[in-house]
Amino acid sequence: RLLPNGTAPASPAGLAHYARLLARLRQLGVEPVVTLYHWDLPQRLQDAYGGWASPLLPALFRDYAELCFRHFGAHVRYWLTMDNPYVVAWHGYGTGRLPPGVRGGPHLGYRAAHHLLQAHAKVWHLYNDHFRPTQRGKVSIALSSHWIKPQNMTEKNIKECQKSLDFVLGWFAKPIFIDGDYPESMRSNLSSLLPEFSEAEKKYIKGTADFFALSFGATLSFQLLDSHMKFQQLESISLRQLLYWISSEYNNPQIFIVENSWFVSGSTKRDDAKYIYYLKKFIMETLKAIRYDGVDVFGYTVWSLLDGFEWHRGYSIRRGLFYIDFQSHDKKLMPKSSFLFYQKLIEKNGFPPLPENQPIEGAFPCGFAWGVVDNYIQVDTTPSQFLDPNVYVWDVHQTKQLIKVDGVFTSRRKRHCVDFAAIRLQISLLQEMHVTHFHFSLKWSSILPLGNLSVINHTLVHYYQCFVSELLRVNITPVVALWQPMAENQELPASLAKYGAWENPETVQAFAEYAKLCFTNLGDHVKIWITINEPSVKNLTYTAGHNLLKAHAKAWHLYDKEFRRSQKGKISIALQADWVEPACPFSRKDQEVADRILEFDVGWLAEPIFGNGDYPHIMRGWLHQRNSVDLYNFHLPYFSEDEKKLIQGSFDFFALSHYTTTLVGWEKEDALKYDHYLEVQMINDITWLHSPGRAAVVPWGLRKMLKWVKSKYGDVPIYVMANGIDDGQNMVHDKLRVYYIQSYVNEALKAYTLDNVNLQGYFIYSFNDKTAPKYGLYSYVANQYEPKPSMKRYREIIDNNGFPRPEAEVLCPEETVSCPECHFFRSRKSLLAFVAFIFVAFIVTVFLISYYSRRVGR
Repeated sequence: RLLPNGTAPASPAGLAHYARLLARLRQLGVEPVVTLYHWDLPQRLQDAYGGWASPLLPALFRDYAELCFRHFGAHVRYWLTMDNPYVVAWHGYGTGRLPPGVRGGPHLGYRAAHHLLQAHAKVWHLYNDHFRPTQRGKVSIALSSHWIKPQNMTEKNIKECQKSLDFVLGWFAKPIFIDGDYPESMRSNLSSLLPEFSEAEKKYIKGTADFFALSFGATLSFQLLDSHMKFQQLESISLRQLLYWISSEYNNPQIFIVENSWFVSGSTKRDDAKYIYYLKKFIMETLKAIRYDGVDVFGYTVWSLLDGFEWHRGYSIRRGLFYIDFQSHDKKLMPKSSFLFYQKLIEKNGFPPLPENQPIEGAFPCGFAWGVVDNYIQVDTTPSQFLDPNVYVWDVHQTKQLIKVDGVFTSRRKRHCVDFAAIRLQISLLQEMHVTHFHFSLKWSSILPLGNLSVINHTLVHYYQCFVSELLRVNITPVVALWQPMAENQELPASLAKYGAWENPETVQAFAEYAKLCFTNLGDHVKIWITINEPSVKNLTYTAGHNLLKAHAKAWHLYDKEFRRSQKGKISIALQADWVEPACPFSRKDQEVADRILEFDVGWLAEPIFGNGDYPHIMRGWLHQRNSVDLYNFHLPYFSEDEKKLIQGSFDFFALSHYTTTLVGWEKEDALKYDHYLEVQMINDITWLHSPGRAAVVPWGLRKMLKWVKSKYGDVPIYVMANGIDDGQNMVHDKLRVYYIQSYVNEALKAYTLDNVNLQGYFIYSFNDKTAPKYGLYSYVANQYEPKPSMKRYREIIDNNGFPRPEAEVLCPEETVSCPECHFFRSRKSLLAFVAFIFVAFIVTVFLISYYSRRVGR
């Protein structure tokens, strides 16, 4: 555009164009950062001389630079001689993948790079000698790099990673920033392929950059990286680690990130959530490199301003902050969600702490339920030796063992709860935690193996009776779920699972009979019941969900009519309720998707019970639309008026399980994470903390979920019935769960104190690793339970009833009993009976001794 023929004369139109552009940028207060050569070599220079393969190009490039410095230098403080010489040399003249498309092999690629370095040095010296004193600008070269990490942390692999960076970034960075010569790893591996610099050339090239200009992104850093240049190591998109490496390798230069981004699909329109979260990741990593690693980064540039032609990818990807409809006539620019995100980020100059995300101090109400969850308690009904009716003789002379006497039996004594050793162990661990409540599920398939009352496992029922009574004895309230779906047969009796499970209406009545059995045998000890715990809506058909709701309602009314008055308990259903957040916070369509998913995930089962007795309007409307358009034929059943009355209001509290938060959008980007039926794209915010199992740690999602429940269903009492995260087996890594617990509990406190949510209790998931591997507060190794640091942190929170101020006093008194003497006698009936017997026997014995002594005396 400036030198169409590669040499003078210059184009007056080109000079005028750039002069207008630079003047307008200055008026707007925008600093121009100008690249002299971004792969746009005049065609005549390629045809006449062979382009950068010719040693004549450095001098011609110097002349071109002098023209630019003279005409535009007064407006430009930052000059880049060329963009990404690695791609120009290797793919322009070596592989031929990019213009000018010369397939000259490694020999020509290394020669072109040699000339590019010489050309850069000439331009730097030109500016330094003739223009810097008056224009006071800075000159550098934009270098692109990937990041690589070793497959294994061995010395050999680490050296291979160093070599990989040397062959791409170091190829140009070491001559310029260190000593004027190529990296030693290139010299030793490439031998005669690599051109030689004279000593004078080394001195001339060394130090020819006023700052380190870095380009980092999908295309330049990774897609155009030949696989053999990875040296069998693993590429990674960690910008922070690359910045630290550059700082260490090249004597802590000032770094200007002159190009950085990722890309989205070419079909993505204006809500480019994936792009947003890549930008967020890279900018956040840049900030960490500055704040924590001491890297001197002074600027950051997003690539690109607008969608355009992406070289070998054409129009198949988009990287712009402005959307362009390439099929339209006027090619109008329209800002994307990423534009709004970047604009806000610039206004805030980074990521300042948000007040709503800061922890608060305060305490939960007196009587708050602090609990822990175990999916199923460990059942061990092995009889105690005291229940064995056989008679044994000790063989003291020969075998030194007990010998059973055949045909001789003693009377069998009555079973006692102390006969179950497993119960004592579990309760001692719960006492160590200081929890007030313990939540577990019964095994329907084990209690009623045939699915009806014809066969009852009385031994298991007795075990459960003992467990809940022993919990009460140590002042821990049992919270018992009648049914929780698990993998095998969904934990239903085999006969019910075989004949349709919840698809079969007969399962509803079977559940009611099972519930009545449990209420009858356990209800005196259970004060909080859960009918159905965490039914997985992802695995439920609409018919199954329909029957499940009726089963819950029948069980609730059964308890309400026949057992509540005498047993004085509470009963409800527990639903999984993870928060769903719009991926683009500025997008109305993304918000609509989030609202729709919340209704399908939570409202589907919650609205009939806690709302209007029927399914959510959003859900019905969406299914009607989809069925009519795409003939999916997924019909949501209808309740009769009697069934609506049965289901509506069948609750005493709202119990929810919450684990994580999901981002959703409407733009289809990743087919593997796209739900065609609900038209929702799952998005991952790669800046979020994630567990080893890839669960996102998003504490504020719990608060939003609690507020949503209150806004939808009023001031209903709420229990967070399960909340937890997986972590590594090594207890040293338990710090993730420590952070998770204190952060999520603090968000629950915000919901209670700031949002006036009627929160009644919080339960951590899970009790131990034996029943829930990687989720437990107790590890289980070699038949031993060991408390993890997270258990101790949770115990501290319980003891403080939250996060009180250091000077605050605990306002909740110890739970008092109106008649302490009565409580003493009630809890020690057996002991007192035995003491009374001994006392009476003693009095009678003394009386008899005295009586007969007097008779003998007489």
